[in-house]
Amino acid sequence: MPIDYPNEAELLRAEIAAAAARMIAEDGADYGSAKRKAARQILGDVRVRGDVLPDNAQVEDEVRAYNELFFAYTQPARLAQLRALALRVMEDLDGFNPHLTGAALNGTAGEHSDIHLQVFADSTKDVELHLINRGVNYEVSETTHFKGQTDPVPVLSFLSENEIVHVALYHFDDLRGAKKSRDGKRADRADTAAVRALVNAARLP
Repeated sequence: MPIDYPNEAELLRAEIAAAAARMIAEDGADYGSAKRKAARQILGDVRVRGDVLPDNAQVEDEVRAYNELFFAYTQPARLAQLRALALRVMEDLDGFNPHLTGAALNGTAGEHSDIHLQVFADSTKDVELHLINRGVNYEVSETTHFKGQTDPVPVLSFLSENEIVHVALYHFDDLRGAKKSRDGKRADRADTAAVRALVNAARLP
């Protein structure tokens, strides 16, 4: 199935983005797997150039549009709930420079969304000890570094008020590189003060 670039590629990107957004909003799929599954549904086993796949920003826009269309009466309350809980967890982790990221920050969080935090500490072990002293039972996994470094980043995952919270542990020196967003427009992360402002804004009549 030859693809007429760029016009057909643009249409395919839009179609894949919309299908992926539905999976993310309805099932809680992650962006990467949703895009790959959507591409398979639309294109079958045909191999295409990588630029046919939409970027995360395009998918995020589609998730937002899907939420506005199908979850207009429930999604804002769910988002506010997750942001309020994220703020409480961040206040508890205040000594480790916590930052909110992911769907709870960009506004697309839904029923299946978790809370994703990043902390920037002199010692990642101090964060673990802090949670242990709070009686928090957590599981340890890994994620890729947002700077593209080869060494993976440890992630502590635990339940807080029946919601799943993932805390990625970065070193303090990584905070400087975290200040700028990838596209210069959307914030990739927000500190406690910024999240508090979002929570307070949601409470206004």
